[in-house]
Amino acid sequence: MAKTEITPGRPEVILEFLFDRGILSISIRNIGTRAAKKVAISFDGSFTGFGGTKEVSALPLFRNLEFLGPAREIVTLLDTSASYFARKQPTRISARVSYLDAEDRKYEATIDHDLEIYRDLSWVSSTTNHEAE
Repeated sequence: MAKTEITPGRPEVILEFLFDRGILSISIRNIGTRAAKKVAISFDGSFTGFGGTKEVSALPLFRNLEFLGPAREIVTLLDTSASYFARKQPTRISARVSYLDAEDRKYEATIDHDLEIYRDLSWVSSTTNHEAE
């Protein structure tokens, strides 16, 4: 009888909000050592981006990501920080992340974010200095 070898480690998928020189983005990243399957993320409320033109929290990307390899990341633009805060979008956001490993074991975690920390950050562009309002 052949012995099946189990790969050590597990997937660990996180969702982060990133701030880079006045741009807010959302990152889905597998920081684990194995691939994740059927990644789904639900938010505790809706929020819009792209200047208010798109409900980013409802993007298909968050409903069913079939496969996310180890050390892989998918990043999507949310909005400029100035636009996001001017439109009074939520600053406290909880994301419920669920996914499976190769053996179909289910993992879930809730990650809380407070985007308010980005409101007063300053950044330098190639032509001017900007400060969030």
